[in-house]
Amino acid sequence: MFDVILFQPEIPPNTGNIMRLCANAGVRLHLIEPLGFSLDERRLRRAGLDYREWVNVQVHADIGDYLRIQAPPRVLACTTRGTSSYGSTSFLPGDALLFGPETRGLPQALIDAMPEDRRIFIPMRPGNRSLNLSNAVAIILYEAWRQQGFAGASR
Repeated sequence: MFDVILFQPEIPPNTGNIMRLCANAGVRLHLIEPLGFSLDERRLRRAGLDYREWVNVQVHADIGDYLRIQAPPRVLACTTRGTSSYGSTSFLPGDALLFGPETRGLPQALIDAMPEDRRIFIPMRPGNRSLNLSNAVAIILYEAWRQQGFAGASR
């Protein structure tokens, strides 16, 4: 259905929460190295609870590695520096949702390499910098899934 890509994630509990989210939404999670933690770190396991076994997690050496192996039809950069609101974005099956590291976001060069209509943001009140990464992933992923009629979901 969708791929969630975390570019150089830094905080284990965020990634654990996102693992749980991906398991519940039935999407694959891709982690782009370097990671700021070990995948067997206790805080990651605690946040992900027992969902680690229910989510397809793949680690890639770099974003180019991910693109070569997965070849997604479309990558959307989810960034505070986006040009289109996620709410006005029409998500398509197979979309890859790319999120940056917690302390610095996606590198500007990576954002600049994306077509403008594939740089999406979550609206916030003026003066606010960002949302927690796992919250941002949840907001955008669930909107994308909603647009697909929550395919594969149960009550």
